[in-house]
Amino acid sequence: MAENLKSLFIAEKPSVAREFAKALKYNMKNNDGYMESDEAVITWCVGHLVTMSYPEVYNEALKAWNFNTLPFIPDEYLYEVIESSKKQFNIVSSLLNRKDVGTIYVCTDSGREGEYIYRLVERLSNVSGKQRRRVWIDSQTEEEIARGIREAKDLSEYDSLSDAAYLRAQEDYLMGINFSRVLTLKYGRCLQNYLRSEKRPVVAVGRVMTCVLGMVVLREREIRNFDKTPFYRVPGIFLLGDKKINAEWKAISGSRYFESPLLYKENGFKKKEDAIKLIEQLGGHGADENGIYSTEKKAELLKSDKKTEKKNAPLLYNLAELQNTCSKMFKISPDETLQIAQELYEKKLTTYPRTDARVLSTAVAKVIDHNIKGLCSYPQCAGYAKDVIEKGLFKDLAKSRYVNDKQITDHYAIIPTGQGLGALSSVSPTAAKVYELIVRRFLSIFYPPQTFLKLSMEILMDGEHFFAGFKVQQSAGWFAVSRCSFQSDKAKEEKQDEKDDKDEEEVVVDPAFLEILSKVKKGSPMDCGGLYVKEGETKPPSRYNSGSMILAMENAGQLIEDEELREQIKGSGIGTSATRAGILEKLVTKKYLALNKKTQIISPTQLGEMIFDVVRYSIGSLLNPKLTASWELGLSGVAEGNVSTEEYKKKLNGFVTKHTENVKKLSNENELKKCFDYAAAFYKAAPSTKKKTKAKA
Repeated sequence: MAENLKSLFIAEKPSVAREFAKALKYNMKNNDGYMESDEAVITWCVGHLVTMSYPEVYNEALKAWNFNTLPFIPDEYLYEVIESSKKQFNIVSSLLNRKDVGTIYVCTDSGREGEYIYRLVERLSNVSGKQRRRVWIDSQTEEEIARGIREAKDLSEYDSLSDAAYLRAQEDYLMGINFSRVLTLKYGRCLQNYLRSEKRPVVAVGRVMTCVLGMVVLREREIRNFDKTPFYRVPGIFLLGDKKINAEWKAISGSRYFESPLLYKENGFKKKEDAIKLIEQLGGHGADENGIYSTEKKAELLKSDKKTEKKNAPLLYNLAELQNTCSKMFKISPDETLQIAQELYEKKLTTYPRTDARVLSTAVAKVIDHNIKGLCSYPQCAGYAKDVIEKGLFKDLAKSRYVNDKQITDHYAIIPTGQGLGALSSVSPTAAKVYELIVRRFLSIFYPPQTFLKLSMEILMDGEHFFAGFKVQQSAGWFAVSRCSFQSDKAKEEKQDEKDDKDEEEVVVDPAFLEILSKVKKGSPMDCGGLYVKEGETKPPSRYNSGSMILAMENAGQLIEDEELREQIKGSGIGTSATRAGILEKLVTKKYLALNKKTQIISPTQLGEMIFDVVRYSIGSLLNPKLTASWELGLSGVAEGNVSTEEYKKKLNGFVTKHTENVKKLSNENELKKCFDYAAAFYKAAPSTKKKTKAKA
């Protein structure tokens, strides 16, 4: 860099620019839209300063929506400064082109969208002859900012990421412009007439948005069409001294009912009378007021197995996991969680929030004690943090499952920095709780597994087999760390049950009882204290809530609650960690989906179902999560340099052209009318009673 030339630092927000100013430790003076010292200039964008131009900018005739002008696919895309941001754009643009600026440090958010924000500004500013370096950081602590500046790479090393960012925007633009216009032209009048609305509804379509709408509508229709099936189990009460053991019958090999068509599953019948018949075959008679049948038949303990089970601490939070937890725990939307996570990041409390990774990098693992030491001043978890440091529990972190460089693309998991604790007094109570969640999840990974002693028993009576399972916690391990200070004891117990007691056969017992049971020898005789029928019924699938929807989007349309399985198939989600919350918000704003703010349950609206059917009968592939995920995977391929821009553009343009032309030829309004009639039946308003009440009064 030539002598006397200044460095220009461009951040994404004014607040981030101030953090860079603190880290640089220059004598900065405030100016309109930037700060300056003898060595450097710091300025900022205000989010996006530049946007893609609408079709009418290319040609005034394209302002009117017309079949003849579709598909609209420009050879070269046009961009323009956002009207409300012109002042700041002009400031940034002039600084970029100042003769005394030799090196530009790009300090926008370290991700695809942050890259795009800067590249557009540079594009419209016609910058040339400058060194450009990319600052890539994981938190806004002074040390991390200093490291990011020190290790900044040439901007050209991020050209593939920039290409992916441009293509993502072009993809959303092309699908939004062409599909929304062609479907509105084709079906808008049909929708207007059916809904008897004054204005013709716009059929808003998006690559990710429409797919998410489809997931919600299909789930709603699954629930509507679900037929509850009753089933009948046969548990038995077996006596061991003064102890009672509840065990459940199963039709395994050797049973009278093995593979019988009368069964619903191996542990239940389709009809109650068949369950009662089994009880009678086992000598059951004279049911009491509780429905328990007496029997004089004896039983014996056929098998008794004792084993220790270990449960490791869960992987660290990425944004989707955090959004899911906050939706369940605090009943807040994914967008609210993202705002909180962003605030915690900007206050230096946590690392970068828009991440898909749930592990740490090897480099971070080497210096993780800095984060932990800082938490020794955090009252809620100080004891655990001190324990980790004093016992050196962090020293083998790099060898654990919580560190994996291959599972990290842009950023590692969300963890506390151990800094900025003074800022906690300025955040909302909910944000403070979210911070505690992040801290406890982080500290949990340094603690040993939670261990259970489990005992399974198999009891034989007259050729039929009954099974029982018991468990007792031997060591809380990491689980003790995970219990938040704001949770009631009941909530802590529910969390334990939710995580560890999914198997209905396993009964949590006290250690003394388990000790007695484990001493009973195989072949020991047992009395039967009675048999009874336990009725149940199949349950329809649950509606998505805002958190489970985010998880389903992360996993290409599947709601996978098992953490290990989620990690195995991850990598081809719908949308990105940065965009998923906004997509849900957009669907609610457009009134395609309804969000219950108290429960965070998501359901479709009548208009949403109608839009779904319009898309299903015209561009049905937009509703396929796997196809939508493949587009996202393709963008990742471009970012990694494995897919060429030309290859991706060709596929994109072909897809848009094919489906736009196909819609123009369709004539399926009558089929759609039947679909609208089907959906409308579920949205008829209940008759109001208010007028009747007034009349009586």
